[in-house]
Amino acid sequence: MSETTADKIFRALMERIVTGDLPAGDKLRQDHIARDYQTSHVPVREAFLRLEAKGLAKSVPHKGMRVTALEPTEIREVIEMRVALEVLALTHALPRHDADTLATIEDACRACDAASDMITWDRCNRRFHLALLAPCDMPRLLSAIEDLHITAARHLFAHWQDRWVPRPDGDHAALLQALRAQDLTLACDLMRRHLRRVS
Repeated sequence: MSETTADKIFRALMERIVTGDLPAGDKLRQDHIARDYQTSHVPVREAFLRLEAKGLAKSVPHKGMRVTALEPTEIREVIEMRVALEVLALTHALPRHDADTLATIEDACRACDAASDMITWDRCNRRFHLALLAPCDMPRLLSAIEDLHITAARHLFAHWQDRWVPRPDGDHAALLQALRAQDLTLACDLMRRHLRRVS
């Protein structure tokens, strides 16, 4: 499925908000964005609605669309929700993995380890987690997990951007090995530890 103009605008703005390039309180100017993408206001409005649905922007009366503030207290809740939902998805996904899906996970794992900047790493990390969980074939669950990834990434960029260094992720490699061995108990234990390690 090809990416629409609204998709492109949404993804570009989402990444800028997640990385802190568009800080909390910044106004998202519909006319400027439409001009930048050489499009009408319709796809910009659609992108704004999607940002609002993800909790990244909010329509403020008489002030327009603004980037939402990051809530410092929400990260504990986000981590616990990720643990619960990603372990659930992994439980359903693990028996359905095959050579092709494992190869996709391995590629994402390698790309993550090779990332030389935090933006590339974040993209690859999300790709790794999605590849790990996608075979669960539960779209609502995966959508909820994706929203949590976005919120978690905002917190990571806000607090770790200055201290981030490239490094191989041993947890990712161990998860891949557990999947290859079809060891559900080990895979779930590794996932819990991996997600709580960032807290």
